[in-house]
Amino acid sequence: MAKITAALVKELREKTSAGMMDCKKALTECDGDMNKAVDWLREKGIAKSAKKEGRIAAEGLTRVATEGNTAVLFEVNSETDFVAKNEKFLGLLDNIQAALLANKPADMDAALATAGAEGTINDMVVNATATIGEKISFRRFQIIEKADDEVFGTYMHGGGRISSLVVLTGKADAIAKNIAMQVASMKPLYVSQADVPAAEMEHEKEVQLNIMKADPKLAGKPDKVLQGILAGKISKHFSEVSLLDQEYFLEAKTKVSTFLKQQGAGVKCFVRYEAGEGIEKRVEDFAAEVAAQMKA
Repeated sequence: MAKITAALVKELREKTSAGMMDCKKALTECDGDMNKAVDWLREKGIAKSAKKEGRIAAEGLTRVATEGNTAVLFEVNSETDFVAKNEKFLGLLDNIQAALLANKPADMDAALATAGAEGTINDMVVNATATIGEKISFRRFQIIEKADDEVFGTYMHGGGRISSLVVLTGKADAIAKNIAMQVASMKPLYVSQADVPAAEMEHEKEVQLNIMKADPKLAGKPDKVLQGILAGKISKHFSEVSLLDQEYFLEAKTKVSTFLKQQGAGVKCFVRYEAGEGIEKRVEDFAAEVAAQMKA
């Protein structure tokens, strides 16, 4: 009898989108043979979505929700924007949201195995793929906890095309949503420049130095002057992606840090999700496809 390892179960799950226990049972029944296990799942009607596995799911929605001192952000993808508005798809998001908030899984493996209203999250995604007729993918999630004296700020744009969450300190109840809107619209990467990784800071320094070397106006300038110019250029670059250094979107020429200080508030952390970001979308060129077929 072949040993059924976690790696084998994971591989079969990735191939078929079937649940972990179903995959383990299939491998056990087929003595560890991957191809036979795939067929076994298909024959049992468990891997109905396997043929859709190679498709690209780059559309979809993000969601942010809070319950007490717990918040969750997550993303579920579909192949088309049309399906993302489907009632069954939105119902899937509701069920995933409830399961994540209730169980607070530590990682993606734990999340997929988390029980919800209609089986595990993995089962719900597989069933949605089979029912809706498009590849559905539960891509990512994040659980955020706050203290009793801290405040959540949440915002969803375009029905969930973009979701953002901030954790604020101090007197922040009245401005929490606005700061979440700032995060959604201005796309900061860090709370402040102090959070920029040293390697990224060093890389930008090298880039700016090369730009300065090619500038004839800077030739012959004293080293002290050049260092000051360099520091300014680096600060300007990272101020655009640091939340506290950005211009507050509701008050021109006022930094977010200044606005927060005026309100007696501060930023502990933030998270921003945008549906499909980082996924390479397949570009369909119908004219080229027809032309290629005519040449064949």
